[in-house]
Amino acid sequence: MIYSTATVPVNPEGETELTRAQAWEGLVLKARDARLFLPPGLCTRCDVVEESSSHLVREATIAGDALREIITFEPQSKVTFFQASGPREGAIINELFEDADGALQLRFYCYLGLRGKEPNGPEEQAEQELMDSAKGYRSALLSTLKRTRELLAAGRL
Repeated sequence: MIYSTATVPVNPEGETELTRAQAWEGLVLKARDARLFLPPGLCTRCDVVEESSSHLVREATIAGDALREIITFEPQSKVTFFQASGPREGAIINELFEDADGALQLRFYCYLGLRGKEPNGPEEQAEQELMDSAKGYRSALLSTLKRTRELLAAGRL
């Protein structure tokens, strides 16, 4: 089983301040179309195939892997990506919250396994190391906030 977590401040010193509503809108846009937030070419397809007031289902190709995700929303708070098909099974969560000092934070955490692979085997261990590394989900959180600021500056948020 893979468990990873990372937390970053939404408004570090020197950056354009994002409100909770703006940060939330960025997370919703990312859920609807990952291509807007991932490095060019990493996500080659991202289609919403079902939608309701509480969730959406998207089919995407990310890093060459075909995925189907059920994405649920807890407004202004949490987006959960359930891995319905693809190489991973489990959930990936992006959560907005205030820390003890009242500063807005963005947290990523996941509970995942790799389909068809030995639990805690070499593939899962390698995935765990990647997620916990500087190139893992902490960098994804930072790039999500950066892209949200860019969309805000361009009047698209």
